[in-house]
Parts: sequence; C-alpha cells; structure tokens
Amino acid sequence: MKSLLKLSLIAFLFIGFASCSSDDDSNTNEGKAKLSIRLTDAPGDYENVFVDVQEVVIKYNNGQEDLNLGINAGIYDLLELTAGVNVLLFNDEVPAGSISQIRLVLGEQNNIVVDGQTLPLATPSAQQSGLKIQVNETLEAGILYEFMLDFDVDKSIVSQGNGDYSLKPVIRATTVAESGAISGTIVPPGIVTMITAVSGTTEISTYANPLGEFLLSGVPDGTYTVTAQADVNLGIPPVVIENVTVVQGEVTAIGEINLEP
Repeated sequence: MKSLLKLSLIAFLFIGFASCSSDDDSNTNEGKAKLSIRLTDAPGDYENVFVDVQEVVIKYNNGQEDLNLGINAGIYDLLELTAGVNVLLFNDEVPAGSISQIRLVLGEQNNIVVDGQTLPLATPSAQQSGLKIQVNETLEAGILYEFMLDFDVDKSIVSQGNGDYSLKPVIRATTVAESGAISGTIVPPGIVTMITAVSGTTEISTYANPLGEFLLSGVPDGTYTVTAQADVNLGIPPVVIENVTVVQGEVTAIGEINLEP
C-alpha cells in the first residue's frame, strides 16, 4: 500500500477540493471513461497511402457537447499499419456518455504513391467536418474502451480516371471494453480516505470525494482485496474487504464502507 504519510500531506488539498465541488458530483473521476483510439489498415494495392491526421472529434448524443481530442497528430502511411501494426492516436479520459461518431479531421498533406509517382489525394470533406465513422457506443464511467479504426485502402481510394485520386474512406470501427471498475461509498463522508485494490502485483488506488464516493477505474479482470485507509492522523483503523471480483466491462459496486469503530 502507498505510504500513509501521503494522506496527511494531501489533507489541505482535500479541504480545497471540498469547497469547490458541486452537489451533484457523483464520483472522483466526475463521470469519465478511459478511451484509447488506434489506427490500422487492411492491405491495399498501392506503394504508399499517406494521410495527414490532425484532429479527432467525438460526437455525443442527447445534446452532450462534442469533444475535440488532443491526439498524436501526424502523417501516417496506411500501408505500414498492417499485419497487426497500429498507431496510437489517443489514450486518455473523456466524459462518459453515448457517442454516435468518431471523426478524423485531416490536414492538407495527403498523398498516394503509384508506380513511384507521388500524387495528391483529394479529401473533399475531411479537412472541414472530418471523416465520419459511425460507432454508436455508450461509454460507462470508469471503464477503459479501445477503438480500432481499420481503413480498407482498396475500397477507400477512388481513381478519377484522369490520373487523379480521392479518398472516400471505408473505415470499420471496433471497440472493446478493456477493463472493469470498483465503486463504493465511505461512511461517514468528509474523511480523507484512500482506497486501494490489490491483486498479485496489480495495485490501483484512488481517494473518496467529499461525499464519500469513489470509483477505482481501469481495473483488470480478477479478484481483489480492497482497503480503505482514512487519514493516519485520525487514528481510524483500515477497513479491508476480501474477494472483490472485477469483470471486464462492468462496475463492481461494493456498497458502503463504514470507517466508524
């Protein structure tokens, strides 16, 4: 377990956090899912296909504001992203919710190499609104999701007949919920409390929010021992819960943890 000294050092931070938290905060990650987006490709009959990926936009449903992601931007040769090779565009937290689309916004440096000749690759709408990839997925708070965006180059490149080429992408998006989560509530609320889940060499920790609620996110499948440790200066003994089972794609709710003797 992490040093209990840390609990004492962050107590003053907790007070500030409590003063600015809204009444409707539900957990420590404020309703966020973990999202990973990777780009890969099915082989195509060209020498190179370079796409200039500049932005990724997540389109939410139900009036939720769209999100422009800060990604690993760059010019990628799709034909190098085959046989299991992929590039990581994004790996961070995003607001949980129902999403309808992932959009790839391209820059101007898109080219195709045919018979040793580099030719411009026209992308009529990709530089404004983005390449639209339908996903229709609900992201649950605390769960890690991985999206694999798989270009089909042979179907995506269109020869105009005059020697020009354009990109009309055929992209298959697959997603996997890669982890689970553990949720619960510390009673009484308002106590600086660190919650730690341990299984073998895996150790994941978080702190309860001012309402006593917590969410351990990105937890791999397995059986865990969960320990709740209050601020060491309070003299409250830790509470240990054994055999907490975590299943991929699910949130395991362990209910209230009472710190009172």
